[in-house]
Amino acid sequence: MRLLGAAGRPTLPPHRPSLRELAEEISSEEVQDWRTSLRQAGVNVDAIVTAAKPAAPTEPFESIEPTAPPETSSDMAFKKGIVVAAEEAELIPSAIDKLDSLDEIAKKVNKCTRCPLYETATQGVPGEGNAKAKLVCVGEAPGAKEDETGRPFVGQAGQLLTKILAAIDLTREQVFICNVLKHRPPGNRNPRPEEVAACSPYLIRQLELIKPKVIVAFGTFAAQTLLNSKTPIGQLRGLVHQYHGIPLVVTYHPAALLRNPGWKRPTWEDVKLARRILDSSARS
Repeated sequence: MRLLGAAGRPTLPPHRPSLRELAEEISSEEVQDWRTSLRQAGVNVDAIVTAAKPAAPTEPFESIEPTAPPETSSDMAFKKGIVVAAEEAELIPSAIDKLDSLDEIAKKVNKCTRCPLYETATQGVPGEGNAKAKLVCVGEAPGAKEDETGRPFVGQAGQLLTKILAAIDLTREQVFICNVLKHRPPGNRNPRPEEVAACSPYLIRQLELIKPKVIVAFGTFAAQTLLNSKTPIGQLRGLVHQYHGIPLVVTYHPAALLRNPGWKRPTWEDVKLARRILDSSARS
């Protein structure tokens, strides 16, 4: 209800102190005697003060959606042109270097014995998608579902990857999806250095043939392999790297997002950055 003063102007209603204000007043040194009197009267002053304290703010859950604040750290990274270059230290065996198509690479992967992983895997998982893709998604290694089907990212993490791509208006058919390792490590353990060394030439040749406009490295091993770096993923993401002249964006692996939903927000920023690079290349 609005009150009018003598001159017809609105006046504020009488102020009613909040519980918090009362608690602060009661707890001040000037009215210490009041505290004592209230306690003697059976009033739990300390409980009132505790109840009056505001609850700690909570961070709302952020899902991957096609909406985001107008300015993010990844936006600023794109505008500033932050670039971290990868060292050029890869060597491709001639047998792989001579492969002239993704189909030839796939056949070679399925017969590969360059490391012991083929002995425990059901089959190779070379990768799939558009041979002329503008965006390439690189993961770490096949899981159980991938080993069973021979296709990358088809388990729970793969379903989330499909949603991530949809959030930036892309389908699996428009991109190329692959992993650093082409055979599943036993028990989904982390890739070993010798396995990465054996498998990475296939990935390098795939990228040479596709010539994408942007690469998204999902997970630590994919990022560190492509950038020839030991830097933690938390320090690699949010920047525009370069892989032999191709912009590369690092983000968390979809499997990690299933375990840590709080990482979905930074992942959205990263893939949005990749989308901006893609759009920029289309205009140039």
